[in-house]
Amino acid sequence: MHRIILLLLMLLAGLTVGCNTVDGIGKDIEQGGKAIQKSTK
Repeated sequence: MHRIILLLLMLLAGLTVGCNTVDGIGKDIEQGGKAIQKSTK
């Protein structure tokens, strides 16, 4: 159980470092949504 929590925390830290800002996270999520929509058409 502790390994799963540690892995999730490391993943979250990597995402926040990669995006730097909340605005960056929003843009990444938006791009992911667009890619999903594009693949369903």
